[in-house]
Amino acid sequence: MKLEVLVAMHKSSPLPSDPVYRPIQVGAAQAAPLPILGILRDEEGENISRKNPNYCELTALYWGWKHSKADYLGLVHYRRYFGRRGKASVWERIAGGETLLQKAEKTGILLPKKRNYWIESNYSQYVHAHHPEDLDITRQILQEKFPQFIPAFDRVMKRTSGHRLNMLVMRRDLLDDYCAWLFAVLEELEARLDISAYSKNDARVFGFVSERLLDVWLETRQLPYEELPVLCTEPVNWWKKGWAFLQRKFTAGQKGKPV
Repeated sequence: MKLEVLVAMHKSSPLPSDPVYRPIQVGAAQAAPLPILGILRDEEGENISRKNPNYCELTALYWGWKHSKADYLGLVHYRRYFGRRGKASVWERIAGGETLLQKAEKTGILLPKKRNYWIESNYSQYVHAHHPEDLDITRQILQEKFPQFIPAFDRVMKRTSGHRLNMLVMRRDLLDDYCAWLFAVLEELEARLDISAYSKNDARVFGFVSERLLDVWLETRQLPYEELPVLCTEPVNWWKKGWAFLQRKFTAGQKGKPV
């Protein structure tokens, strides 16, 4: 298979008809099978399925890294896909496999368009929503074990924009490099970070931190990429999300609210 795009799912949902999209149940080791014919499960073979409450969709990425034979591997979510803007329905605007492959073959990497916080740096936005030690300990790990990534980490933390959502399409050699590094960092962070008192949302820490690490890896490796719009198949209340963002910045006691 030239391209395979995993669709991380934890509940039943409509799916694109293009066969390049392969649904995978995340956290399957702790859940009953979803009633979707032929769905993959992230507990099969070598896996980190039981870590899904803390690693989020990364359990699907890990499974794909270890098991997919595709030349290009992608990861999207059951309600978020790569696509194009337009007046057609959301499902009609989802990028098909042929389009994704053509674009991926040019740069080797496809990513969602960056999110811009405008009045927050990547670091301040994170600590207003979660716990500063998540990123502070991550930096310590990089300093000790991967020092070549420190300059990029410091630059990325000071910026006001970055790639989020853990969505991507990558050529196999690039994916191997990224995943080997990412999961090594997260495994060490997991060993050092005490999350026993974290809220259910904050306990998703390793998924959140990985979103901030992607740009660090890209910049250190000096890799080109192409960005695509993100299509949400479910309604998003941007007013509510924007208000929560401002509350976290200017009001005490907002840590732990979803971002």
